Amino acid sequence: MITREQLAEDLRMEHVNELFGINFPMTLEPTIYSSTERMSHDYRGGYWNYFTLSNLGFYMAPAVIDSFNVHCQNGYSGKMSADALGATACLYAYSHLSFSKIDNLADVCARQFHLLREYMFDHAEVNQILAAID
Repeated sequence: MITREQLAEDLRMEHVNELFGINFPMTLEPTIYSSTERMSHDYRGGYWNYFTLSNLGFYMAPAVIDSFNVHCQNGYSGKMSADALGATACLYAYSHLSFSKIDNLADVCARQFHLLREYMFDHAEVNQILAAID
């Protein structure tokens, strides 16, 4: 079983810099936010928690206890927790950016997609996440 740990505030930037470098604030983070905005009109921005996975994966999720109405381009509609929405948005962003021509971002995002997807199979909302990313 893959476990997750929330990154402490003082470790967040160091961790994402090690994984993604300058591509995190310049490309990945905005892609995650815009994916979230497109999936849920309930999402209004705000602070996000960062999580590291025991398989070396990474994802982030809105730091709220709310659930969100989600509508995806593939036809999925349903409710998701903030954690599931964040994981879904990260999977969308990783998939999209895995085709990027930026430095080694494509390789890093392809790897992160598979690490997060592996973790997601033990997530309480696995069926919703799978339906949203299918």
